[in-house]
Amino acid sequence: MRTLISLFLFISLLYSCQDTNVKKQPVDWVDPQIGSVHCRWFFYTPAALPMGMAKLAPTTNAYGSYGSWTPCGYDDRHHSIEGFAHFHEFQIGGVVTIPTTGTLKTLPGSLENPDEGYRSRIDKNTECSTPGYYSVNLTDYNIKAELTATTRTGFHRYTFPESSEARILFDIGHKQGESATVTDAEVTYHPESNEVTGWVENYPVYAIFCQPEGKVKIYFAAKLDKQPESVGTFINDKITENSHAVQGPGCGLFLNFKTKEQEQIQMQVGLSYTSIENARNNREIESKGKTFDNVRNSARETWNEMLGRVQVEGGTDEDKTKFYTGLYHALLGRGIANDINGQFIQHDKTVGQIPLDEHGLPQYAHHNTDGMWGGFWNLTQIWTLAYPEIYSSYVKSNLDFYKNSGWLHDGEAAGVYTNGVQTNFQGLVICAAYQAGIRDFDIHTAWDAVRKNELEYIGRDMGNGKYDNEYFIKRSYIPLKDYLYPNEWVCNFGASHTLEYAFSCYAAAQLAKALGKTAEYDTLLHYSHAYKNLFDPETKYIRPREEDGTFMKDFDPMKGWKGFQEGNAAQYTWYVPHDVKNLISLMGIDVFNERLENTFAESRKTLFGGGKEIDSFSGVEKLYNQGNQPCLHDAWLFNYSGKPWLTQLYSRLICDEFYGLTPEHGYGYGQDEDQGQLGAWYVLAAMGLFDVQGGTNITPSYQIGSPKFNKITIKLNPKYYSGKEFIIETENCSPTNYYVQSATLNGKPLDDCWFYRKEIMNGGHLKLKMDSIPNTQWGIASIPHSK
Repeated sequence: MRTLISLFLFISLLYSCQDTNVKKQPVDWVDPQIGSVHCRWFFYTPAALPMGMAKLAPTTNAYGSYGSWTPCGYDDRHHSIEGFAHFHEFQIGGVVTIPTTGTLKTLPGSLENPDEGYRSRIDKNTECSTPGYYSVNLTDYNIKAELTATTRTGFHRYTFPESSEARILFDIGHKQGESATVTDAEVTYHPESNEVTGWVENYPVYAIFCQPEGKVKIYFAAKLDKQPESVGTFINDKITENSHAVQGPGCGLFLNFKTKEQEQIQMQVGLSYTSIENARNNREIESKGKTFDNVRNSARETWNEMLGRVQVEGGTDEDKTKFYTGLYHALLGRGIANDINGQFIQHDKTVGQIPLDEHGLPQYAHHNTDGMWGGFWNLTQIWTLAYPEIYSSYVKSNLDFYKNSGWLHDGEAAGVYTNGVQTNFQGLVICAAYQAGIRDFDIHTAWDAVRKNELEYIGRDMGNGKYDNEYFIKRSYIPLKDYLYPNEWVCNFGASHTLEYAFSCYAAAQLAKALGKTAEYDTLLHYSHAYKNLFDPETKYIRPREEDGTFMKDFDPMKGWKGFQEGNAAQYTWYVPHDVKNLISLMGIDVFNERLENTFAESRKTLFGGGKEIDSFSGVEKLYNQGNQPCLHDAWLFNYSGKPWLTQLYSRLICDEFYGLTPEHGYGYGQDEDQGQLGAWYVLAAMGLFDVQGGTNITPSYQIGSPKFNKITIKLNPKYYSGKEFIIETENCSPTNYYVQSATLNGKPLDDCWFYRKEIMNGGHLKLKMDSIPNTQWGIASIPHSK
């Protein structure tokens, strides 16, 4: 009987990393290796739960001077690893461990010469990466390393060879990924409890611009199941034998063991942003009574339940892999920052407390997060549909920050401002949550935060974003040069900021209208038209203005970065999502359609952005850039210009050609996936749903594209929505049948290429008949949200 059980377990483990003829669950379609070349620090973290604090992954190029914006962390092209890091968040990283044998080395060595350090070559054929689990054979040491995780605890299982020089090394005092300079660190071994505890203090890269005094501290408490023979410490290459504690940048600790052939040593590493005590408490509660395999299986079940809230049927295997891998990334980022007892670190460095439920658990989560730049065109729409409790938690987290600091943040790393783009769309995100019916937060505080975010500038700096809001409020446009911050890196984005602030003012105006705040509605709506001040009637482009109000001289709409953040005028001219009808009027319908059609016809030649160049910014000076946020609504604008069949065509072609299935060609070639944003866009487009306004209208709508599956079932959360599920069903769907011929919604003919979002939340059934030839008469009865 025991033999049969062992065989069954072996087959189960084998199945999780290999295809079989058994019907796959949603989790089985996820491939974390997709896009893992030239990716961001937080992108590749297989041993993690959805939005977990503990995000374990191998690192190949994250150490010290390797650390940069991108690439950093893990790169599938590399064949050696430095170790396994526990923290992988925007601007946060660290606590690296690695098992070794043989001569002690305390520096990792390089990709070019692994033998000079503790880095190990890996057997890529043994690498297994699935949601919640990672394993690989370290060939230099003949060790099998396995990782899995609960929400705040990393689980390690190392299978050693016979060795009198076996070792587990903790390297905690060095820069990892995007986390920047380590200013201090400490690690201690406690023989009485067989624990290794410590902390790392670092200085996030973006905090240099946003919060000069801002430092992030991370804590850990590791418990081992075997007592070491001896212990030592180091600072860089200076080793101290028989030492149990060390402090300072570059510090680390090693545990020496004697092992038998195939002996396993396991450890559980609790994490926290508040204290070692809370890291230990997180570990003890989350690991109590659990084995490594228990945790691995539970992680798989958790991922399967979350991914399974959107069920797809039909389509190709490739489509399913892209779909669920994209959904996986949409659920991976924005990691939880609070302890299991509800404590979290606040902006002022005090410890905050989330209210607890009847079970003694936090009622919601606090999140670390990058800015939500473009997140309303992907992430929040996915959260609205299938994960409203995550959206609610995210909003409450932002409001906690506001109550503590006085401003909404535009990126947070454990209480520290880490703004990347300065546009601060967190207010818009709150507005869209309210319009979706997600309102279980303090509405009064939310409105105060939103209004202040859009209209105030006194006391504002780069920390809370919109540093140039004074120009916007006083002039209704932001000039090319912002003399408040005469730094080339931050002062030349006046045109794109004007457009973005106009959109977020529109969102706030809609919330004001919903709350009956008439005066504020009128003011905010006025500012929502600020984009008109930059529209050049001669070139029919959005064109930056100088300080004296004149249009920018020597204007080239394809020139990147000059007046536009990570883009150009050709891309940003479409950035009027809240007033597409008027943009069409300004440009003229013929120019609008001709230019938009040319944009996509030409952009297809370079895979809708950067082509095959492995560079996050390779699409900045193109007509269109799917690899970055400012363009992500463009393909859906044909729904507004009387040609919805082109939305159907190009949204489908982007899914097929920009998105790939390999480490190199995943989200374009080396494009910036940004904590699930590009993955979420694919999910929306493959379902044939999108909202150009990002859910901000007082009566939000979804615009229809071209679903890639025969049937899509969205399971609705009964806490937030009255319906049980929403089904999208296609007839005659195939890889080449891009075009909608006719539609019904809940059994009634649908002649528009859009419908109100409440139809989803109430539960319903959308049926689309597809073909390879466009029906130019369907979907043109009215433009979206015009009723």
